[in-house]
Amino acid sequence: MLSLKHMLAYGALMTLVVVASNILVQYPLTGELAGIQLGDLLTYGAFTYPVAFLVTDLTNRQFGPSMARRVVFVGFLVGVTISFLTSQPRIAMASGTAYLVGQLLDISVFNRLRQQSWWKAPLAGSLFGSVLDTLLFFSISFAPAFAFIGANDDFAIGWAPLFGVFSTEAPRWISWALGDFTVKMTVGLVMLLPYGALMNVLKPYRATAAT
Repeated sequence: MLSLKHMLAYGALMTLVVVASNILVQYPLTGELAGIQLGDLLTYGAFTYPVAFLVTDLTNRQFGPSMARRVVFVGFLVGVTISFLTSQPRIAMASGTAYLVGQLLDISVFNRLRQQSWWKAPLAGSLFGSVLDTLLFFSISFAPAFAFIGANDDFAIGWAPLFGVFSTEAPRWISWALGDFTVKMTVGLVMLLPYGALMNVLKPYRATAAT
């Protein structure tokens, strides 16, 4: 059973990840690599947010989907509240929507695959959750169609070579979204290492009627 101590620990970690990512996503990478302007490709938030899926999956493995949802909702309520104080309202709204939908999808996919090979549930959950999260977050945050939520970011909607190198041009936020998803998947694969190590320490949840 999930104790208050565990709830606070997982909830605090989730909140930290959400708030840090909301702040860092507002800052494109600086510098140049192999002729590529990194600011046209990625924001710093791409490297921190995937940790949220690790927190969710560890909670799900140890305590089950119902408890994982509680931790997600704690992270949502506290993280989004703090994000409204530390980042732009449009970013906070986009983050809250994408986070909640993406994490709940991750929990659902993970739960369906929990009895299969140890790596399939966290990898598939992160994959499907990241696709939806990335699509929702970057569209709501930067797409001109959502300007009714808040002012457009001129740099984000400015056109630049796709991925910073291709002849085809697109608004920078599209390259950010593609780059962000690529990093999420890379970090997601790396996160399988601590997940694999911790799964032998954390007693797995045994569901009779998992929800």
